Amino acid sequence: MSFQSAIANLSASTKDLVLKVTANGTELLGQTEADQASVNGWIEKAAQGDIVKEGNLKSLNETLTPKTYIATNYLTAADVALYGALHPVVAGLKSQDYYALPSVTRYFDHIQSRPAVRSSADALQQFPTVAFDLKGAPSVERKVEPKKKEKKPAAAEGAASATEASADRKGKKAEKAPAAAAEGGEKPQQQKKEKKEKKGQEEGSSKKKEKNKAPAAPAADEGEPVPSMIDLRVGHIVDVMKHPDADGLYIEQIDIGEETGPRTVVSGLVNYIPIEDMRDKYLVAVCNLKPANMRGVKSFAMVLCATSKDGKEGGIELIQPPEGSKPGDRVYFEGEDYESATPLSQLNPKKKIFEAIQPGFITLDTKEAAWINPATKSVHKIRTTNGVCVAPTLVGASLS
Repeated sequence: MSFQSAIANLSASTKDLVLKVTANGTELLGQTEADQASVNGWIEKAAQGDIVKEGNLKSLNETLTPKTYIATNYLTAADVALYGALHPVVAGLKSQDYYALPSVTRYFDHIQSRPAVRSSADALQQFPTVAFDLKGAPSVERKVEPKKKEKKPAAAEGAASATEASADRKGKKAEKAPAAAAEGGEKPQQQKKEKKEKKGQEEGSSKKKEKNKAPAAPAADEGEPVPSMIDLRVGHIVDVMKHPDADGLYIEQIDIGEETGPRTVVSGLVNYIPIEDMRDKYLVAVCNLKPANMRGVKSFAMVLCATSKDGKEGGIELIQPPEGSKPGDRVYFEGEDYESATPLSQLNPKKKIFEAIQPGFITLDTKEAAWINPATKSVHKIRTTNGVCVAPTLVGASLS
């Protein structure tokens, strides 16, 4: 099915919006043949209208749960068509319906906030912005994680097992003694054989214990901290909202190119970057920090920002990846020692690796992000294969 055939059955207003956003069907149609087929298929579903009927919204909500976009992993005409079909339905929902359909709400708000969609809708004087009142949202359930078992109980358990085993062996000896007396004693050769077998069993048991206690392989983060241990990737903010329980925090959904979908990230940027400047932004994310609870919401990454040399009041900016970057693109440090190195799967908080490297992070006179080796004073720019990452305006800024 062609794009023109797919949009033929859309409502007049939705069709106009799709054509406006896609520059009359020349953009956002899919980057591959498979993507184009998926895009056209979803446009046809939106045109039929069944997926946006009240009885099918729960099913659509489940479909959207792991997704940022409906047909591919980037904005396409299918998202515009589905947004247009959803608009009258979502506009008529009540607050409690938003909570019951969180993925539909998130997806709809994300698509309506995309600059291309918003500017086209405003130009057509159609599809006004739907404001979501989330003040009465259910409170976040805070589950207390059970404490890890300490080694002492385990040792005690082992001792108990050993005691039981010893008692069991003594019991068996006690049983053997009367039996031997009743039979008038066993032959010396048979006794020696049994002793030898018993000794072999005990030695085998001892070797097994020693094998189990073999020292673990050295940790991958041993040695001096180096910047290549940090897992930096290009991220794309697909959704952002203020934390319901903390005035200074944003909760972002950031696409970093993972099949599992966007990561939830909590950032203390409310007082420094307006929410409008957070939406739809590409950034650099630190992806291998240990997840941390931030006022009841677990954060799975950190946004890399530049802070003015005059302090936070002088300004904070998102570090921006080069043009043409895609979510998940690897961000690395220039230099033969770092460019091909593999980052750690997770930074050990006890090792303070990020804290040891961070003082060397800076923006140069060119606003380019870099790490300066404190020992050699060599400069290693932070980049992707497309170019160097930069701060919009800040020079001599620290990065964190």
